[in-house]
Parts: sequence; structure tokens; C-alpha cells
Amino acid sequence: MAGFPDITPVHAERATQWLSQSNVRPTRQRVTLAALLMGDGRDRHVTAETLFEAASAADGKVSLATVYNTLRAFCDAGLLREIVVDGAKSYFDTDLCDHPHFFWEDSAELTDAPRESLDIRNLPAAPEGTHVVAVDVVLRLRRS
Repeated sequence: MAGFPDITPVHAERATQWLSQSNVRPTRQRVTLAALLMGDGRDRHVTAETLFEAASAADGKVSLATVYNTLRAFCDAGLLREIVVDGAKSYFDTDLCDHPHFFWEDSAELTDAPRESLDIRNLPAAPEGTHVVAVDVVLRLRRS
């Protein structure tokens, strides 16, 4: 599938190490999904549906519910970052560094925006007893 690597033994080994380093049990399905996400070392933005399609093409033995549950487990373990574009659409980013994104409305694609151009100043004070954990910046684009 375009945008995802073929799952080779090297990719599966990288995926297993990636999971083990975060104390995530490397089940067959998790290794398959992790190999698709990061087996080739490239960062990517995926939805549960695009990852499900790639996993089905590569392995054929994974349900959409398993993909959703696995993505949630990967986020909880700090392996992925969830980017919510609107209330119903989430993307999962393998690049954990703080950076802004472009959301291309015509193609529903999420891409990295240049982080060196972003300058966030004067955030409002967090309510008492809380602190700011992250600032997500998504710039929505539409071709002219």
C-alpha cells in the first residue's frame, strides 16, 4: 500500500524493539501495526482506517477494532501522538517532537508544517491547579 513499507524481517525486528522499549507487549498484531508505522524509520501521519487498510493488505488478520485499540495503547505508552483535526477525525503521528501541522481539506491529508516558522507567545494562564501539557497547532488549508 502506498505510503507504508512492506513488512520485512528487519522492519518487524525494529517494531518489536520499539514496542519493548516502551513496555508494550509485542503481540503479532501489534508488531504488524508497528512495522507499518515505523519499520522503515520514516515518520508518518495515519488514521485508524488507513492503517487498517495497510495491515489488511500486508497480513489480513487484523480487525478495525484492534487497530483502534492498538493505536490507543501506543498513544498511552508514549509511542504516538494523536492529532485531532475535528471532533470526529484523529490522525496519529510517529514524530513526537512538538511541531505544527497542515490539514489539507480537499484531500483530508495531514502533513508537517515548518516548525521553525511557528512562534507562539503569550498563552493564557492555565486555570488554578492545572498546567499546559501541549499546544497543538493545525492550520487548515484549501487550494485556491
